[in-house]
Amino acid sequence: MHPVLFEIGSFPLGTYGLLLAIAFFAGTALAKRQAKLDGLAPAAITDLAIALLISAILGSKLLMVVVDLINGAPLREVFSLGTLRAGGAIHGGIIAATAVFFWNLRKGQGLPLRVTGDAMVPGVALGQAIGRLGCFSAGCCYGTESQAPWATTFTDPIAHAFSGTPLGIPLHPVQLYNTFANLIVMAVLLAVRPKRIFQGQIVALYFLLEGLGRIITETWRGDVDRGTGWLGWAWLSTGRLTGLAFMLLGLGLWTVWSRRQVTQVRSSK
Repeated sequence: MHPVLFEIGSFPLGTYGLLLAIAFFAGTALAKRQAKLDGLAPAAITDLAIALLISAILGSKLLMVVVDLINGAPLREVFSLGTLRAGGAIHGGIIAATAVFFWNLRKGQGLPLRVTGDAMVPGVALGQAIGRLGCFSAGCCYGTESQAPWATTFTDPIAHAFSGTPLGIPLHPVQLYNTFANLIVMAVLLAVRPKRIFQGQIVALYFLLEGLGRIITETWRGDVDRGTGWLGWAWLSTGRLTGLAFMLLGLGLWTVWSRRQVTQVRSSK
């Protein structure tokens, strides 16, 4: 595709970076709009979103480095310029952002944890969907070889240099599969939110759907050198492992928070 959108003099404007910025602003705008429905302060949501963005970037890079080291990649390759310029492992970013989210709100930011989470996660799903378009443009997170009519062939040497993307071979556009999956997640969250039966339900549902979607789309991931074969099971890639963890987290949050809601209702009678 187009890893570099255009150049201003000797300065290249990367398509991935531009779409990442758009993803942040679009996701934050949606989160602020959802927050207003529950009477939350938009300015506080913006501050929180910035903290989550920084932690997500660092978490993505960290998980990418950890997985590469576990898989025996040479240190020179792991910390090469091309590797560090890559987007990283997105679930590492979600894990780090989730930890910062709970820490910030537990510390006392004037925002209720579960209600704020319900407002934020549709924006997270939207940001992920746009971010995957950046992956598609850069050629990273590429798919397996495919003869499907919608298969994509990458030809830009920059994509191969930075991400090892195979050139001249039709591949599954798995990045777009993930975009569609994230848009579906967002739509479901927005549809369920007005009908939620307990605070925090949208957060729990996000982790359940995000985990399930990642487990499914990993079927077509072609960059299999990144974390394939955990615990000796060939199908258990890093994406599937974190996807399962996300589903377990979502199930746990659903169970605990729904029971807490029932207890609060009973105690108020």
